[in-house]
Amino acid sequence: MKLLLLLMGIVLAVPVHAADKILFRNAQIFDGRSEQLSVPRDVLVDGNKISLVGTNLQVEGAREIQAEGLTLSPGFIDAHVHIMLQLSLLQAITSDSFFYAYEATRSAENILMNGFTTVRDMSGNSFSLKKAIDTGIVTGPRIFPSGPMISQTSGHSDHRFDAHPSRMIRDEKNVLMNYDMVQIADGEAEVLRAAREALRRGASQVKIAGGGGVTSFADPIDVVQYTLPEMKAAVQAAADYGTYVAVHAYTDQSIRRAVEAGVRTVEHGNLATASTLRLMRNKDVWLSPQSIVFVEGVKGMNAVQKAKMDIVTKGLGDLFETAKAVNFTNIAFGTDIVMDPKQLAGMSREFTHRRKWFSAVEIMKQATSKNATMLALSGKRTPYDGKLGVIEEGALADILLIKGNPLEDISILTKPQENILLIMKDGKIYKDIVTP
Repeated sequence: MKLLLLLMGIVLAVPVHAADKILFRNAQIFDGRSEQLSVPRDVLVDGNKISLVGTNLQVEGAREIQAEGLTLSPGFIDAHVHIMLQLSLLQAITSDSFFYAYEATRSAENILMNGFTTVRDMSGNSFSLKKAIDTGIVTGPRIFPSGPMISQTSGHSDHRFDAHPSRMIRDEKNVLMNYDMVQIADGEAEVLRAAREALRRGASQVKIAGGGGVTSFADPIDVVQYTLPEMKAAVQAAADYGTYVAVHAYTDQSIRRAVEAGVRTVEHGNLATASTLRLMRNKDVWLSPQSIVFVEGVKGMNAVQKAKMDIVTKGLGDLFETAKAVNFTNIAFGTDIVMDPKQLAGMSREFTHRRKWFSAVEIMKQATSKNATMLALSGKRTPYDGKLGVIEEGALADILLIKGNPLEDISILTKPQENILLIMKDGKIYKDIVTP
């Protein structure tokens, strides 16, 4: 594994600039919460945090970046990625772990260059990639890792290292399970063990599958997965570690069982009804939906998978319209792109796909402060010390400089190469075409 990380580091970039103090001058700020941009203001970054926000700041020894006429925004957050699962199906079942890792390094850099400085990885063995990014070996976003999505036999994970591999993968022949991208566990004892194995590796939250999936083969969309005691076992394991469980679920019945068990985020939820959304609202459960994969599709699906995709895609618009009608506002921003590096490179189209249901400022809040609030559910297992998704004193210095005003025309974000002029993560600049 050490050799693998070194090999990955050879081909990847390092920060363009790193300085103790950087002063952004005269930027119009979207702070992650407000309805409009600020008047021109200065933002001082000291180390990896924002230390001052004001006007006409005088700071000795700071490197100054002139941002007049530009929008300064928090780095974007994608609440549902699969950074390790960007191989085609044929590649995925025939490649060794090294090839997975090499592709993941390209995915990590693509995500960061789209302006996403933080992601929540929702199934995959991304633990070592996270370490490599955090230590500067690899270029990429902050990662909140879930480890493998855990499902029952015939569930959404059933597609049949560190130095000490998980007991869950001993003698396993299925590639995705053997590489700990997904896991199958049945009964309370096995679910406890699978969740604890993920937490042992450093999961910031645990993900289970509570209903049928699109890309899996053995589970129709309408199937409800995991009994209530099994779900409660995962929730208890996570709670004992000070964190939470996210559930893959599309249908009312699967969502309601998961909410009863104590999950805190519902991934997808396309077929949820008004009564279920009200239940989620009353329990302060988050909805983590996606649009790009349903509007654009997933590459390489067979007829069975396409039929399942049609079912959940038809529900997407109704979901958002119903959420508006019942005043459900705990809505996250995510993409869920799998098996398609080209689509991942265009992940920012999620911003424009959401315009059918949300205003530009609602979408910007979802991708910044709202996602940050949801990520904070990790509590004691939150891997990064400091606030994300906002521009304010004391927040982590994840900052974008954008040409134009995304609150007026959010489509500018779909061309990050042209319109995201500067990308800072943790006080380090990874892209800068503002200064000569």
